[in-house]
Amino acid sequence: MPHNVSLISTLAAGLGLALILGFVAARIKLPPLVGYLLAGVLIGPATPGFVADVDLAGQLAEIGVMLLMLGVGLHFSVSDLLAVRRVAIPGALLQITVATLLGTATAMAWGWSLGAAVVFGLALSVASTVVLLRALESRGILETVNGRIAVGWLVVEDLVMVLVLVLLPPLALVLAGGTSTADGLMATLGITLAKVAAFIVLMLVVGRRVFPKLLWLVARIGSRELFTLCVIAGAVSVAYASAKLFDVSFALGAFFAGMMMRESDLSHRAAQESLPLRDAFSVLFFVSVGMLFDPRVLIAEPLAVLAVVAIILVGKTLAAIALVLVLRYPLQTALTVGAGLAQIGEFSFILAGLGVALGLLPEAGRSLILAGALISIALNALLFAAIDPLLAWLSGRSALARRYAQRDDPLAELPQSTDPALLSGQVVLVGHGRVGRQISRSLREAGIACVVVEQNREFVEALRKEGRPAVSGDAADPAVLVQAHIARAGMLVVATPDTFGVRKMAETARTLNPAIEIVVRSHHEEEAALLQREGVGRVFIGEHELARGMAAHVVGRMGSAQGATAH
Repeated sequence: MPHNVSLISTLAAGLGLALILGFVAARIKLPPLVGYLLAGVLIGPATPGFVADVDLAGQLAEIGVMLLMLGVGLHFSVSDLLAVRRVAIPGALLQITVATLLGTATAMAWGWSLGAAVVFGLALSVASTVVLLRALESRGILETVNGRIAVGWLVVEDLVMVLVLVLLPPLALVLAGGTSTADGLMATLGITLAKVAAFIVLMLVVGRRVFPKLLWLVARIGSRELFTLCVIAGAVSVAYASAKLFDVSFALGAFFAGMMMRESDLSHRAAQESLPLRDAFSVLFFVSVGMLFDPRVLIAEPLAVLAVVAIILVGKTLAAIALVLVLRYPLQTALTVGAGLAQIGEFSFILAGLGVALGLLPEAGRSLILAGALISIALNALLFAAIDPLLAWLSGRSALARRYAQRDDPLAELPQSTDPALLSGQVVLVGHGRVGRQISRSLREAGIACVVVEQNREFVEALRKEGRPAVSGDAADPAVLVQAHIARAGMLVVATPDTFGVRKMAETARTLNPAIEIVVRSHHEEEAALLQREGVGRVFIGEHELARGMAAHVVGRMGSAQGATAH
């Protein structure tokens, strides 16, 4: 056997242990990411036994960062962000500010330098994309308004961290306490921003034309492996070239490569077929991060670890909850967003690594960040599980909580000027997303009166500007359906993917209007069968309707063609 097989041994040990510990973590209802980080700890230099090659692991981690950012770019949607911009943008900026100030103040109290404290605070301010998306998916709330707000909030955090990664190197000397004239600092920042601007312009002008055409040309060959190779090679090549030519980070280059690929009609295929390789290297990224963790910090600095965990779980969460409530969203939305963002992950690790490389952050700071990540990620599932019991407990004991759960919101009531003819025999449409908009358009074209019930305040405001009746709120709350005049409606149509509240909506509707007809949307056959057995109403399954429409088209076309041939 060859002696120089450090790459193979690092891959074998890292992936093998990650599989075992990730499986164990999943079995005990923890995110597998916790297992991946622990695998890195076990093969790192701070623990006895086999020690993997740290330098090689670092390079593998860089590839992992590129592919993680490629995934972020492929899924970045300006339209999704704009749909929740009024809560996501100010919310994310305020939460980053609060968490950064808390982290900076805490680190300064420990005697750290300003640069170390700022990097430390920023690293505690941004949540993990991987953890949040998987938590929302596992609970079936990714496509709900609460899920969209949390994801939009996270997108803003990610964009801010991309900007931080760009600006931190030129600001490193000032943050480290070095001497730098104002003119010199402005010149350095100007050059950096000019390079970044040149790179962005190049990607927007050239990249958005080249990448879609390149994907289409490769796809026409019909080779799946070539298509996957095109996606990966494009991201890694752009990341490397951008770092060499424009001095921007690998992360920013890969992020823009993903954004340009999203311009193509083949973006969903690019995301799907590159997913296995992105997942494999993201595992290696988390393993390599775990290798840099020194578990002795848990014993040597227990109070510091507790302070970090408190900032992540308490400081960030309370800031998020407070702002969502100030923006007049319900208490459940505030708790969901707060719980989803009460952890830190991949951007924190990237920022900590950059801080150490620039000489700003001490190794002890990186270990504290990793300890906070491990603990907060492990506890995140418990926070999500506590939302409904906490909401019920607060509502039962606090009039203030009940008021926040059922906001005194002007959008929660129909305007006095609403035409009474629209409030008798009308369709009450719950949800105005992709499916709801199509239904609403068809009803309007057919001249059928419709009242929309939607949790997204921006959607409700837009509908009211068009003169269409709409109510803001959760239709599972009887008061919201009452405001939509469900008692006089002809039909209730539930066009949201959130099936957990469907039974409550149906119960309220039938209590107030026993003759009402109910139509429900579902994604799964088992779920649809359960709803039909319970007599909720007519259930439509997306895949079935798609197949039925395609089959009708094919039969109609082929039947006409064969009939013409027969004659």
